[in-house]
Amino acid sequence: MTVELADQVQDWTEPGAHPVLPGVHRIPLPLPLDGLRAVNVYVLDGPDGPTLVDSGWVDADGDALEVGLRALGYTLADVAQVVVTHAHHDHYTQALALRSAHGTRVVLGRGEEPSVAAQSDRAAHPAPQPAMVAAAGAADLARDLARHVAEVDRVDLAPWSMPDAWLDDGDLVTAGEGELEVRATPGHTRGHVVLRDTARGALFSGDHVLPHITPSIGYERAPEPMPLRSYLDSLRLVRDLPDSLLLPAHGPVTRSVHTRVDELLAHHEQRLVAAAARVRAGDTTAWAVASALPWTRRERHLSQLETEHAALAVLEIAAHLDVLVDAGVLVAHDGEDGVRRYAPS
Repeated sequence: MTVELADQVQDWTEPGAHPVLPGVHRIPLPLPLDGLRAVNVYVLDGPDGPTLVDSGWVDADGDALEVGLRALGYTLADVAQVVVTHAHHDHYTQALALRSAHGTRVVLGRGEEPSVAAQSDRAAHPAPQPAMVAAAGAADLARDLARHVAEVDRVDLAPWSMPDAWLDDGDLVTAGEGELEVRATPGHTRGHVVLRDTARGALFSGDHVLPHITPSIGYERAPEPMPLRSYLDSLRLVRDLPDSLLLPAHGPVTRSVHTRVDELLAHHEQRLVAAAARVRAGDTTAWAVASALPWTRRERHLSQLETEHAALAVLEIAAHLDVLVDAGVLVAHDGEDGVRRYAPS
């Protein structure tokens, strides 16, 4: 299929409403995060008002969404619905604010229900990640992470509630003059979905497939037991679909979903091989393995990462080690001290 991709700006974070395809524009919204500068909100024209794919982080973008919509001839009140790829702050919370202010319809993947429920009542559902990091053998990092999470929860005033409707794999969502096909792609979160616009030859990939970075795995309030296995299966599912334009939540629009999926699968295969090698060399915990491997494109040591990023790294390695256990390459034992240790099978 020949796709009419508009010329793209050099800096994908440049403010504005940037044309992508006929009837589709991209509005990058700033984020209050280190290292992740913006999130893309896609605007699909429609006779009853635009559909947004993802929405941004409430109160974080100033009036960037409103300004971008105004450039397209819309107001916030005109938005007919928001189709959300997953329930992280930078994708979901502004959709809930739009619903509160204007009655905007919000839809979300059904697999996100446990994490939305837990996020809506954080006092009753403490974040599990500090305990998971402790079980990975990183007690000091776990304490630092617990303090970080407590501070984030203390200042987090974002709205959290259930969507108007849940999306299931294979559903079709009416968006403007066409439809978006929902494909469940758990891994980054347990209810993540991507949206296929077959008429335009495009995939709204959320955080499942990103052009420049690898997404975190299972970093949510109610993670599944084997998020990396789910993520790799979801990548293979997308690879089996016809190739299309990649319209990611973070980063520029690129020509080929398949090209990036192949790179992500190769990256995780390399990490699996490296993690197994470290266990064979004598490292027994996810903390020890993560400390022996380089991180980020700058190949930093784990100790050079900030608390949350270091915790994500340790949890990512734990997920890789558990996949190796599942494949029979390693064995695991949970000690009386609560630490999970690995050995060659």
